[in-house]
Amino acid sequence: MAGHSQFKNIMHRKGAQDIRRGKIFNKLAREIAVAAKSGLPDPGANPRLRAAIQAARQQNMPRDRIDRAIKSGSPGGDTAAYEEVRYEGYGPGGIALIVEALTDNRNRTAAEVRSAFTKSGGALGETNSVSFMFNRCGLIYYPAAAASADAIFETALEAGADNVESDTDGHQITTSVEGFAGVRDALESAFGTAESARLGWLPINTLTPEEDTAATLLKLIDTLEDNDDVQTVEGNFDIPEALMEKLAG
Repeated sequence: MAGHSQFKNIMHRKGAQDIRRGKIFNKLAREIAVAAKSGLPDPGANPRLRAAIQAARQQNMPRDRIDRAIKSGSPGGDTAAYEEVRYEGYGPGGIALIVEALTDNRNRTAAEVRSAFTKSGGALGETNSVSFMFNRCGLIYYPAAAASADAIFETALEAGADNVESDTDGHQITTSVEGFAGVRDALESAFGTAESARLGWLPINTLTPEEDTAATLLKLIDTLEDNDDVQTVEGNFDIPEALMEKLAG
């Protein structure tokens, strides 16, 4: 249930993220370019690129912007030498956070991430200081209207998924890293494009912060996500839906 609750927490924050759509497009374009550079510029032969393009389409990123990002990461393109970097630390209330970034300047990004943690009363730690509290896995989400719980369950498990959780809002499918692409493709063949499909960090256990701590935590996450280099922020928190809506309002 922790993973499903975590997805709800993320979805409640989409309204604020929509305001920063231009910044989101920049992050998506960077991921597409890096994915194209790390493999073939053909999404049919490059699972990471295919996932990046899918994420961009879910955010209604214009097709010409997607095409430019692919071209910039292709041989002869002008993409910068971005590195994939992971930062780990503790936010307010002892909440463990994992921050993944694509950066062309590690020193700059590290300083900015560290500053955000410090200003929130948290602390940036060493690599692997909190990742042991999470499982690295594939996370796929469909809204409830996509299919029945039984249909999702049967298709996902037959394709090799590790777990399926369904409620009135939707279905979250968890996979191994190795099995992610196969499960995602099987589900897409049966039910269409998922609302979300990515590799992520699923907390083994979660903490439920008090209102003041939750407000500070969400402010920290917003600050991190406003950083051009930061791609994802994930944590082991579970904020009750009513409180999430109150804070979002």
